[in-house]
Amino acid sequence: MYYYQRLRDIREDNDLKQEDIAQMLKMTRQQYQLYESGKREIPFHSAIELSDYFDISLDYIAGRTNNQKRLTKVALTDFENEVITKLRRLDDISKGRVMGTIDTIIEMAAQTPHKHKQ
Repeated sequence: MYYYQRLRDIREDNDLKQEDIAQMLKMTRQQYQLYESGKREIPFHSAIELSDYFDISLDYIAGRTNNQKRLTKVALTDFENEVITKLRRLDDISKGRVMGTIDTIIEMAAQTPHKHKQ
């Protein structure tokens, strides 16, 4: 999916008109229409404004993911950031092994009664 299709989808999902988005971005409706139709590239700063306004990720706007949720480093714990950093260094086969191991641990944890600390 091209980003300009996402621009229209985001606008329509929020029941807004091109004029509404254009005003928010401080531009004319005609200028915004060029971005939404794919005739012009939307400036990066405008994409960031849309991301902030709708609280969605830039990757979603760009069509790189179907997940709208923004994932920021501050939203993750130090441990989660460390896991992601290490996971990114692995090849696809190793990543698959990690996921299999995680699935096994989750299954084992679901079958094992947890003792509460007192």
